[in-house]
Amino acid sequence: MRITVAKTAGFCFGVDRAVKMADDLLAAGRKVATLGELIHNPVVTGSLAARGARVIERPEEAEPDEVVVIRSHGVGPEVYRVLEARGIQIADATCPKVRKVHRIVGEAAGKGHLILIAGDPEHPEVLGTLGYAGEKAFVIPDSKAMQDLSISDKCPKNLWVTMVSQTTFSVAKWLNCVSEAKKLYTKIEIFDTICTTTWNRQREAESLAAESDVMFVIGGRKSSNTRKLYEVCAPVCRTYLIERAGELCADWFKGAVRVGISAGASTPASTIKEVQETMTDLVKNNGDENEEFNFEEALEQSLKSVHTGEKVTAVVTGFTPNEVVVDISGIKHASYIPMSELTEESVDRPEDVVSIGDTLDLIVVRVNDVEGTMVLSKKRFDAMAGLEKVYEAADTGEILEGNVVDIVKGGVIAITNGVRVFIPASHATMSRNEPIENLRGKHVRFKILEVNRQRKRAVGSIRQVLKEERKAKEEAFWQTAEVGQHFTGEVKSLTSYGAFVDLGGVDGMVHISELSWNRIKHPSEVVKVGQQIEVYIRDLDVENHKISLGYKKDEDNPWFILQRDYKVGDVVKVKIVSMTTFGAFAEIIPGIDGLIHISQIALERVAKPQDVLTVGEEVEAKITEMDFDKKRISLSIRALREERQQEPDAEAVSEAE
Repeated sequence: MRITVAKTAGFCFGVDRAVKMADDLLAAGRKVATLGELIHNPVVTGSLAARGARVIERPEEAEPDEVVVIRSHGVGPEVYRVLEARGIQIADATCPKVRKVHRIVGEAAGKGHLILIAGDPEHPEVLGTLGYAGEKAFVIPDSKAMQDLSISDKCPKNLWVTMVSQTTFSVAKWLNCVSEAKKLYTKIEIFDTICTTTWNRQREAESLAAESDVMFVIGGRKSSNTRKLYEVCAPVCRTYLIERAGELCADWFKGAVRVGISAGASTPASTIKEVQETMTDLVKNNGDENEEFNFEEALEQSLKSVHTGEKVTAVVTGFTPNEVVVDISGIKHASYIPMSELTEESVDRPEDVVSIGDTLDLIVVRVNDVEGTMVLSKKRFDAMAGLEKVYEAADTGEILEGNVVDIVKGGVIAITNGVRVFIPASHATMSRNEPIENLRGKHVRFKILEVNRQRKRAVGSIRQVLKEERKAKEEAFWQTAEVGQHFTGEVKSLTSYGAFVDLGGVDGMVHISELSWNRIKHPSEVVKVGQQIEVYIRDLDVENHKISLGYKKDEDNPWFILQRDYKVGDVVKVKIVSMTTFGAFAEIIPGIDGLIHISQIALERVAKPQDVLTVGEEVEAKITEMDFDKKRISLSIRALREERQQEPDAEAVSEAE
């Protein structure tokens, strides 16, 4: 017969903290009262009672000289108010994870949210949580209760809903409640507040039950998490719930080849040890003389510690919303990687980084032998391995790649191989004028300038890589560049005299006169920084590496348009744009002005153009001369009027006919 112990067994952190607090007070000679049974285990509560601790049900029952221990389940705010008003000393052993639930619920209630608590309605933890939830709060024992509540008028669909769980609630029931809640409510915040140890304990118990012929769950019958373990195992194989070793029966082992054991969070190590000794005797007395399995060794293995900072190898076995659950061969602790220790990258779910079955190299961050948990870090292992690569790159000049994850004072932080590399602002961009904020989230290439092995820090340069790449592009450009070549380039900067365009590692300049056929005061009237434009090489200065670019197109040349669309003798509407002593200049089309000589302004003699015309006025004139070589156009208002005077009067012609 083979006996297997679940990896997560015995006191959880919160229970151990509460029992130790009561033990220390009694050892100091203080009078102790616990508000309700400290834990749901008759062995522990009996031991405390024998030493003088008494159980009270209401805060009003406390005596003035007693210290009241608040158990790990926590209580509502009213209990604190009563005890403080009476001057009773409080020893608060509320589990930190329960306190977190109280904070979430209290903040949500303050916002006017409807509160849903998935859990056992009569459980002390749930009753305590309700004290922070205000009037709009409901306890949901299962998904059916969730459906029933949504049908009633008690839960308006237009309200924001905040949903939490009892820390020892059934994982299966919680997942069903979450699935139902997402269907029923659109404005909902869901906080998975099931304790990680509870989650792991139930998962391991169910898995162990599937591999066993008989399962034993050790713990108090009043304990919620112990009952959950029994409920998880009972449908899978023959399961017995026992509180102490004296309940074991030899007949339960008959026909069993594989025996599984799990223990609730309120079960002390002494009880587990007592059970193991009794179970070993029963197995031997049952005639299994060849049994090689040593239960005591298995128990010690289940509580075996590893050291913080150790390197371990683990296999991914599951996920919670914010953690990766892993299995380490030979280690019985419930082991997990928090999201904060998974990767330096910003990800929404652990499944985005690793998959079930992956083998990971990890660093031990924290071991809790009492709770039976171990916190691991993939991020830190990756950083240690990555550091060697960074150190090597500092010596070889190798170009590294990474993502910019943060903008900090004086520069940016890039992650490469799990290592944070500081890149000063002066080395983050090609030009000092470029904002470093644009680098956030971008994939970059950089070289390592210096490292501090003692402090495990590195300084890098994106600019150095960009300069080398630009130099290579420049050399390639000058080998093939020719006048007349066309490029699509990006406008990098503007000055009062032109625009500088990046042709792909090489900059050229479009003079302001080459940006438009029309008169412009500044390049920004035509192009903008960052704009992609089509340009061509007008001139090359190979010796000084200067490139003159053209942007204007011949088909947009106003003289080309004038020659195509107009001829001498055409009557055009023009706009007076300026005056001189010898006449007025008028715009025919944008970019081309014609001269109306003073003698051609009117039929009568004109002393000065301003006597007849005003700037901005639109008039009709006749094109009398077009000299495209000298770029001169002559206009005449007088010729148009003389021509119209010579036309026969329409009415006179009609009468004559």
